[in-house]
Amino acid sequence: MLWRRGMDYRRLADGVAKAIADGRLLPGDRLPPQRTFARRHRVAVSTAIRAYGELVRRGLVVGEVGRGTFVRAAPPHPGSVLAEDSGRTPVNLELNYPVADGQSELMARGLMALTRPDVLLEATRPAAADGTPAARAAAARVLARPGWSPAPDGLLFAANGRAAIAAALSALVRPGGRVGVEELTYPLVKAVAERLGITLVPLGTDGSGLLPSAIAAAHRRTPLSAVYVQPTLHNPLSLTMPGGRREELSLVLRELGLTAVEDTTWAFLAAGDTPAPLASYAPERTLLVDSLSKRLAPGLTVGFLSVPEAYGEGVARALRSGAWTAGRFNLEAAVRWVEDGTVEAVTAAKRAEAGSRQALVARHLGAFTVRVDPCSYYCWWELPSPWRAETFVAAAAAELGIAVTPGSAFAVGTGSAPDAVRVGLASPSRGVLDAALERLAGLAVRGG
Repeated sequence: MLWRRGMDYRRLADGVAKAIADGRLLPGDRLPPQRTFARRHRVAVSTAIRAYGELVRRGLVVGEVGRGTFVRAAPPHPGSVLAEDSGRTPVNLELNYPVADGQSELMARGLMALTRPDVLLEATRPAAADGTPAARAAAARVLARPGWSPAPDGLLFAANGRAAIAAALSALVRPGGRVGVEELTYPLVKAVAERLGITLVPLGTDGSGLLPSAIAAAHRRTPLSAVYVQPTLHNPLSLTMPGGRREELSLVLRELGLTAVEDTTWAFLAAGDTPAPLASYAPERTLLVDSLSKRLAPGLTVGFLSVPEAYGEGVARALRSGAWTAGRFNLEAAVRWVEDGTVEAVTAAKRAEAGSRQALVARHLGAFTVRVDPCSYYCWWELPSPWRAETFVAAAAAELGIAVTPGSAFAVGTGSAPDAVRVGLASPSRGVLDAALERLAGLAVRGG
């Protein structure tokens, strides 16, 4: 099923409002749970949550903790107004793309050379899955970590990080196959798996990340085809797997004959003493994926895959057949941004800014149970009782005009989702984020 993420939540709310006006929904009627509503309308759960929040703002429904959302028994007070009408600018803490001061100027400098007619002609030719020698050398430089550096000949290129993940899973797993993932995982992996006909199997974690014993237990029950894992600055938990756990994980992969897709998209922010990637512990068993989207900008980006030789042709074939390869212009831009120091400079600025934003989290949410890392651009907030995640998200949107992501967006499987939210710290200005976190803390204290 394809989720229509771009669908405006207001249109969904308009449909419910019309049903109320027409008498098809009567006072006291209970709306379906938000996840059911999302499936019925083929939209993301977060979109359904915002639609319910819009209905609350209009005074048409009321949410009751532990019971659900009901059509109001009385019309809204004539003086009620929408959050958008009140002059408050909505704040989106779901999107999470960091932007550094001066970033555009640095990127523009690298693009100037591509505007020359002779260079532009070459930069707009088709690109192979393995890019160009210059692109492979630049990518190896970007991906190198203390204790590990990828072989340039093992590098392939995708349109972005999401395409890199899709190509890796497509190459490793046939339709109907099973992929083990952390029980809370990057939501897009769920969408990719559904599109590819892959079943995701939630695997247990602890304070050090994915449990190797959970992989072995799941594989014994029904064989897995692969494992997807985020060892460094896990999204949404900000956990970083210690070296010992990575070693244990590599041993289990070898013992079971499994291959891992290691997502290092956010790892560029990690501290210098972070362990080397899983690819250094089990190089023959790990496909590492990364991209420039978080380092630079999401709209003009390149995805990277460091692939063991045994999987190279299969992943390249998946990239071509899925139309996931990188554009030549993007590759040429990336080479220039690496060579002229733009990537290094912007990365350093974003690392510094992450610490400042985490300080705001400590100031406003320090009294709550929050999982953070000083280097990350998000935090995982375990909500205080009696809040439920969906109710809090709806209330934050309705009362404050602030969008956060419910725990259900990250949960895998049919079990109950945690009553937690991920708060993205990257997209708004620091001042807007400061005010938003203060208002969210006040909402949490008031209770659901």
